[in-house]
Amino acid sequence: MELSITKFANAKAGGKVDVSEKAFEQTFNQPLIHQVVTAYLANARQGTQKQKTRSEVRGGGKKPWRQKGTGRARAGSIRSPIWVGGGVAHAAKPRSHKQKVNKKAYRAAIRSILSELARQERLIVLDELVLDSHKTKALVEKLNLHNITNALIVTEAQDQNLILAARNVPNLEVTDVNQMSPVSLIGHDKVVMTVGVIKQLEERLT
Repeated sequence: MELSITKFANAKAGGKVDVSEKAFEQTFNQPLIHQVVTAYLANARQGTQKQKTRSEVRGGGKKPWRQKGTGRARAGSIRSPIWVGGGVAHAAKPRSHKQKVNKKAYRAAIRSILSELARQERLIVLDELVLDSHKTKALVEKLNLHNITNALIVTEAQDQNLILAARNVPNLEVTDVNQMSPVSLIGHDKVVMTVGVIKQLEERLT
């Protein structure tokens, strides 16, 4: 299988790169992708929410009034959930939201996502991705050559110039290949990668 290469400097054709069909020509497995994306989002949750039950709220040890004869409803504590300042019924407790996904399933999901991006022509392969400065204007001019407005840029390693230039551009995310996530891949209109990134992914996914 071949992917077209575009020159970053002038958006002209720059030849083609051969890639493995196992990594970039797989069927779209929506249930698997949904499972992996759900697990990824769940694992990012802290699960530290905490509310107090009636037994944890300070006070309320004394019965507010006698059981009978007052004309009022029975009450055993001013910290009951139906009282203002009382505890919370079914209070939230710290817990883990972690979901396990094995490596084989995760890699299969990434292969399926990359294959679908290639089929929909949403995957842009550049010969290089180098900026001479951290100026946002310089990056925007380059992106406009490729008609890129909502995109994920994946680099081989962290590029400080690129990170600084992209942080003020709306709907633009920059990450390196080691930090790339399935949520980022499916969350943008375009995914921009260099030939070096393509080769790294091909090696990891095959």
